[in-house]
Amino acid sequence: MVGSSHEALHRIFQKDPALLTRALQRVLHVPFPEPREIAALNVDLTEIEPVERRVDTLLRAETDEGTFLLVVESQGKADDRKRGSWPYYLSYLYEKYRCEPVLIVITQNSATAKWASKPIRFGFPGWESLTVRPLVLGPDNVPVIADERQAERDVPLAVLSAMTHGRGPQAAVILESLAAALRTVDSDSAAVFVQFVDSCLADPQAKQMWRDLMTAIQYFWRHPLAEQVREEGRIQERREMVLRMLEWRGIPVPQAVRERVSACTDLDQLEVWAQRAMHATNAAELFTED
Repeated sequence: MVGSSHEALHRIFQKDPALLTRALQRVLHVPFPEPREIAALNVDLTEIEPVERRVDTLLRAETDEGTFLLVVESQGKADDRKRGSWPYYLSYLYEKYRCEPVLIVITQNSATAKWASKPIRFGFPGWESLTVRPLVLGPDNVPVIADERQAERDVPLAVLSAMTHGRGPQAAVILESLAAALRTVDSDSAAVFVQFVDSCLADPQAKQMWRDLMTAIQYFWRHPLAEQVREEGRIQERREMVLRMLEWRGIPVPQAVRERVSACTDLDQLEVWAQRAMHATNAAELFTED
């Protein structure tokens, strides 16, 4: 199960490797040759020395113009350590596979995209020994797909659009269009795409809207994410029950009590508090035995 936006942003290319070459061609306008074959490789770049280095996603693309290694890095914020890591990754991969490596950085943040797009240069200014120029996919160049028919034509690209623009003002129409388009793909793929989008939606309103859209789609409820959603729903209902019971009985609920109940994620503990709320004479008695 995908648990973070970092994982979802690069693993979508493992789910649909051809999406990456389409993004290079259509979004970044890089004349990357059409692959005859594309496959995922081991992302572990650890050497014999005990220094662990891993790329996020690594794909090998066989084309008429040669074999390329597509190195995908999901980046949440600027990180100056990448100035050393990214050139190392590319040099190591070339030495290991003897194929041309291509670095692609994907981010949800415009400032991070601007930072990542700056060339990394080693050597004397004007006579650099090594220059790394990352190709960057982010909210400023990934297309906004807010039309249902457009989303249906390329569902993985529509998923990428939702993941990169989920914080923006057009999030609602993007999510609605994608939700409709997901009905046109097989249920297993759709369930994976649902989870990728859910992991990347940082805005609580957008995430809730996405989950509301998904509740009516049968494949979603067969996916592990569905049980998580149901569990969260049960917890929230129990929190509300505890507080509502005190209020119905005319017992004042201090802010500290309200915050403690609202922060609890243990369903069994909330059940105990709900039982105590039926007989308590003040709100603090919920916690007397804790």
